[in-house]
Amino acid sequence: MVTLSIEALRIDLGGRAILHGIDAELRSGSLVGVIGPNGAGKSTLARAVTGLLRSASGRVAIDGTNVRAFSPADLGRRIAYLPQGQTVHWPLTAERLVALGRLPHLAPFSAMARADRDAVERAMARADIGGLRERVVTELSGGERARVLIARALAAEAPVLVVDEPLAALDPGHQLELMDLMRAEAEAGTLVLLILHDLAMAARFCDRLLLLHEGRLVADGAPGAVLTPEYLSDCYNIRAWTGTIEGQAVVLPIERSSPPGAAKLR
Repeated sequence: MVTLSIEALRIDLGGRAILHGIDAELRSGSLVGVIGPNGAGKSTLARAVTGLLRSASGRVAIDGTNVRAFSPADLGRRIAYLPQGQTVHWPLTAERLVALGRLPHLAPFSAMARADRDAVERAMARADIGGLRERVVTELSGGERARVLIARALAAEAPVLVVDEPLAALDPGHQLELMDLMRAEAEAGTLVLLILHDLAMAARFCDRLLLLHEGRLVADGAPGAVLTPEYLSDCYNIRAWTGTIEGQAVVLPIERSSPPGAAKLR
């Protein structure tokens, strides 16, 4: 059981505050979506959670220990992170790229043990990329490459998985498949933190949503409590239809809502 605590977190970049006083406590076995408009601070939060950014104040902790107190290898065994838009430059096979996810578990210059190879096989099976095993990653389509990178993160078998914008390069079928996979990882006990723009996927699959706006956490709760007309209007400046179809939650943006004060100008 892992607890990830975000405590009064402030992140400054380029001389200005990007995140202001973020507080949240996340636990194993949950699928948590971080949502918000462009520039809200979602990716900055992901980088802070994974120890890549130093806080101006506050902290992020795993079971009470500041994430920046861990060595890179120790932190890599606790948090697997897949940033958005990651590019692969080296002509590795898919299997060899997935195997890089085991690096936090290996001593320098050591070969993988049987347990590491088994973890790679499990990750490839869960991401459904067995057929890509010998393919060179630089020759794959964007969607295929995205699934290989997901498998690399899964290969770490860390108790916390942070993935930034995993749906961007995937077709609708593979988007659903990936979200099913993230749901399964959470149900198996992993704390999964996803940065998402797709509100329909967030509503359907996530247990909990953190809504960021202008660097502040403005809502935290179940999807139905966060994806309200008021929050969607205030944070996204949209009017949306929310409801269910065949028992599944749906959020459908309809139009831009009027900016503040527009009604008085008519």
